[in-house]
Amino acid sequence: MKDHIWHPCTQMKDHETFPLIKADRAEGIYIYDEQGKAYMDIISSWWCNLLGHGNPRIKEAVKKQMDKMEHVMFAGFTHEPAEQLCERLVKLLPEGLCKFFFVDNGSTSVEVAMKMSFQYHHQTGKREKQRFMTLANGYHGETLGVLSMGGMDFYAQMYRPLLLDGIHVPGPDCYRCPYGCHRDTCQAECIVSAEAAFEKHGHETTAFLFEPGFQGAAGMRIYSPIYMKKLRALCDAYDVNLIADEIAAGYGRTGKLFACEHAGITPDFMCLSKGLTGGFLPMALTVTTERIYQAFYADFNEKKAFVHSTTYSGNPMACAAALEVLNILKEENVLERTEAAYLNKRLTESLGSHKNVGEIRSIGLINAMELVDDKGAKAAFDSTKRVGYQVYQEAMKRGLLLRPMGDVPYFNPPLNITRAEIDKAVDICAESIKAVLGE
Repeated sequence: MKDHIWHPCTQMKDHETFPLIKADRAEGIYIYDEQGKAYMDIISSWWCNLLGHGNPRIKEAVKKQMDKMEHVMFAGFTHEPAEQLCERLVKLLPEGLCKFFFVDNGSTSVEVAMKMSFQYHHQTGKREKQRFMTLANGYHGETLGVLSMGGMDFYAQMYRPLLLDGIHVPGPDCYRCPYGCHRDTCQAECIVSAEAAFEKHGHETTAFLFEPGFQGAAGMRIYSPIYMKKLRALCDAYDVNLIADEIAAGYGRTGKLFACEHAGITPDFMCLSKGLTGGFLPMALTVTTERIYQAFYADFNEKKAFVHSTTYSGNPMACAAALEVLNILKEENVLERTEAAYLNKRLTESLGSHKNVGEIRSIGLINAMELVDDKGAKAAFDSTKRVGYQVYQEAMKRGLLLRPMGDVPYFNPPLNITRAEIDKAVDICAESIKAVLGE
């Protein structure tokens, strides 16, 4: 029955020559097909599988909640799993983030933040603030509102006539820094583009939307925490709300529980998903402050309520999974025990000197290898050659799920990946790159 399925983010014609893998089961870092072949899920199934497939503790928590209550509408009702989750998270999030709006996917959580920000300014007498600012090469999802804020033509070009008129600011590109700086030692000189945009558009901007720590879909572009600090200061100066899209970065992916911690900042909105439930069930959160919340709190006839809902908002089973994720992170000291340094060391040893590996960049367990045609000039390959896709095919043949961002293969494994698993994955990755590009 596979002929009926239209798969996401896929040119289906590719599968005429490279057939779909029919997954049968999954355990730990491995996905198994119907023939029993194992594939190392080194990208955590699009970054959501936080603690390995089939984690027994999360599985048991979901089963237990399912036996008690599988779902209830979240308007007019509340329940213990949701309340406990918020009580736990408010102690872990940057100080001041204390109001939680539940939805069922990351794109929607960002759209909720956008709508809340617009309505906040509308209801506090600043109705001129109707536009959104964001970083070029950002990615925030593929519903129309957040697609407008994304800066990547690959996803958005077809739909330009339908999209909002966002203000896109040239963002950090540390590999090809126009100032000749390095992300570890710079003072975020590239913030000048944002400063100019705020000077011109700050008066009409309600919110600035960004991915803290790194721009994922752009090729894991990692940048300095100083940039985030300066961005927070700009937003404060121009009364612009700061929306931190932590959907990909949150839950330990960068080495800290939330990427904003690297800069010591509190955004006005934080969006969470992916690792939130350990990859077991779809759920997302838009978290905001008391200041934002109070602008909506009024008598019904004042028409200030935030009128937005999703059917599976606050699903109890998803909340139970999310609670158990927090339990595991704490009780098993997961963040303190990650093998981030070892992974980067192994990749650097295996591929750092390769003629076509321009840079290996890392933050936490995330490691990205930018493949280039000319290392000295940092010149990209002709995109029509699909070099990254060729590497992906070679890796899949060898049992490694290494789906790239363009010509940037990357690792974003479960937080509890072992050294033995790292060794195996790095060896296959190196073999696959060399099979395409030579020694």
